[in-house]
Amino acid sequence: MPLVNTKKMFEDAYEGKYAVGAFNVDILTQCQAVLEAAEECNSPVILSFSSGSRDFFHPGNIKDILLIAAKDIHIPWAIHLDHGKSFEICKACIDEGFTSVMIDASAYDFEENVRITKEVVEYAHAHGVTVEGELGPCSKKDDPRFKKYTDPEMVFEFVKRTGVDSLAVSMGTCHGLAKFQPNEVPTLQFDLIEEVEKLLPGFPLVLHGSSSIPDEYLNIFNNYGGELKGTKGVPEELLRQVAQTAVCKINIGTDFRVAFVGGLRKSLSEIKDKFEPRNFLVPAREQCKKLVKEKLSNVFQSSGKVINILKEE
Repeated sequence: MPLVNTKKMFEDAYEGKYAVGAFNVDILTQCQAVLEAAEECNSPVILSFSSGSRDFFHPGNIKDILLIAAKDIHIPWAIHLDHGKSFEICKACIDEGFTSVMIDASAYDFEENVRITKEVVEYAHAHGVTVEGELGPCSKKDDPRFKKYTDPEMVFEFVKRTGVDSLAVSMGTCHGLAKFQPNEVPTLQFDLIEEVEKLLPGFPLVLHGSSSIPDEYLNIFNNYGGELKGTKGVPEELLRQVAQTAVCKINIGTDFRVAFVGGLRKSLSEIKDKFEPRNFLVPAREQCKKLVKEKLSNVFQSSGKVINILKEE
């Protein structure tokens, strides 16, 4: 059960041209699905907690609970805080045993983002924890491309000044069910990634808002009482291309939750003569496992990629 930070994960992903999947979890059943899927795929993986899911799960004991659940897991995995909005929440997660934290100070101006991120980095690194930052659009006056997307030159300055280990940048995706407008052709800014790679060779980027919302899982959700409409995800072919770039971590939240709740809706509808929760949670877990294995094997291309990560530095 090698619980690790993301340093060697991302180093190997960068060199091996694949991405590590980070799945947003809320309950232990979902954590089991992710870890079991990764074990069966021989793939590294990240369990990602939002501040809200951390509060719901059990703050203070998450690491201990997961270590027990992962006693038969041999692949490298990390516990990650997703979109921590302050130094205080990042510090609390570090003190609780999270091995990776994201400080999202992108709502502030550039200088304040640098200050907060650097503060988190200094504390995290002193405790062996890796840090993901976020840098949203910072427009260049003379280049209209960067009115909507992150400026690569700002990325260079941000990374050098903060010492952050990875960075989420705006390259064309967003959170939620509708990543693109109904008539919009989905595209990602591969030239942005290339420019960052020229400025910061070897530095890992992160793609947020990466769910594809496959019809297979959406239909199950809606056919058993759900009403999710207006969805337009990121085509998996684009994600396969992204995984071969400097993007070393791809976040999946919507897909994972739609698969789980869809599986739960289906089991609750079909199973009429049982009342033990496990009878309904197991099918939901299996739906999640199926989705995670598909992502690791066919999209992120991380299956079978754990050997180098487990080597001694």
